[in-house]
Amino acid sequence: MDRTPHSPSCAKRLRQEAIQRGASHGEIAHVIHTHCAVSLLRAHRLARGLTLREAAQGLNEAGAKRADAPRVDGDQLGHWEKGRPPRRATLGLLCEFYGHCAPEDLGFTSTEATVPSQSSALATTGRLLSSFSAVRAPFTGDALEQQVDAARRSVDRTLAAGTVSSTQLDMLDEQVLWAREQYVYTAPAPMIKVLLDQLAEVEDLAAQRQPAAVQVRLSELTAMLATLIADALMKLGHLYRSRTWYATARNAADDSGNTELRARVRAQAAMLPFYYGPLEEAVALTRQARIISRGRPSATAAFASAAEARALAKLGDAEGAEAALRIATVAFEQSGAGGPSDNDAFGFPERRFRLYESGTLTALGKTSQARRVQEAALRLYPSKTGIDPALLSLESALCLAHDGSPTEACQLAATTFLRVVPEHRTPIVEERAREVIGALPPGAESGGAARELREILALPPGQM
Repeated sequence: MDRTPHSPSCAKRLRQEAIQRGASHGEIAHVIHTHCAVSLLRAHRLARGLTLREAAQGLNEAGAKRADAPRVDGDQLGHWEKGRPPRRATLGLLCEFYGHCAPEDLGFTSTEATVPSQSSALATTGRLLSSFSAVRAPFTGDALEQQVDAARRSVDRTLAAGTVSSTQLDMLDEQVLWAREQYVYTAPAPMIKVLLDQLAEVEDLAAQRQPAAVQVRLSELTAMLATLIADALMKLGHLYRSRTWYATARNAADDSGNTELRARVRAQAAMLPFYYGPLEEAVALTRQARIISRGRPSATAAFASAAEARALAKLGDAEGAEAALRIATVAFEQSGAGGPSDNDAFGFPERRFRLYESGTLTALGKTSQARRVQEAALRLYPSKTGIDPALLSLESALCLAHDGSPTEACQLAATTFLRVVPEHRTPIVEERAREVIGALPPGAESGGAARELREILALPPGQM
């Protein structure tokens, strides 16, 4: 194919959208094949949400009762997905595994899996060489001919000098996608180690000369991993290190040339100044992300505008915040972004959109609207998740403080903070709880409920 294949995350998004429409696996595979520029065989695997290892394991289980079925591993499957014809028995197993389809449905012909004999292969090679010799125009001098051939061989060696196979790159993509899904509910401290290990593997490959298309994908993976590391460091309160990692993520995203990723990294980087200041920087970063998105109705465009609205609201710019929230709402609805099953740190499901909408309305003092949004958002979160539900509950406490109910506000903040499991009870949660105290009416900050909340926040995690 002429186009560079898309990453597995693109196929995952298409699969989720197609499942919601009730499409079959075969229909989903053809959508992924056309849109993501991957082979039909790979598209059938991605249509079922399988990694190379999972598909290989499934093939081995399906072939356990067949005497002629070969053992399959992820590397072999990756080669077949790149166009290497499998043997006839293997092709039959693939057709059975992917829904009893025809070889043509997987991108092969019924006769393609046969292996030519040595004599026929040699005869074909001889005909090709004879044909080439007949049409080649001779050079006037042997030295020039040798020089041209040597130069061509040198260029070919340079272009082939990359050390990353397509299968290896696919596995890296799958590992990073797995990390993005784990990040949604894994505590930041242990997650950083996983991310650093993956980044080291990507960096080892990126440091060597690679073909341009491979280098682009390695830069994309670097940007994603660096962004998650920066976010985890922010949650843990390592603000300087978080800032430097966000800068690295922006550099990698810019190096990749991926417009969506360049915008996404900047929108995510705005979280650091939003929580810790200056708010003006958060607005600048989200606007950069929105401009890079160029008004395309994507999940990133919706995320950037929603984050801009929340930052403007906290700055007191009600008109600007409401305008940005309207833009975010339109972009989110038009993009068809993330359904309820979207558990990707780089996704933007409805529950996350509602989180930003809640923050905007709370900062604008529209407490009754904010509470309705908070209740709707909390119903969308799965049982296994991160700190977002706690942040929504703390915003509910802020609404109570704005409405003149200081005791209830402090009690809700204290209950929410204690309910967060210790490994997720990071400085960012503590800072949000302290905002509740700062929002109390004059005189209420010295009351018993506020004093109890301060004492809870001051206790070491092991004593709670």
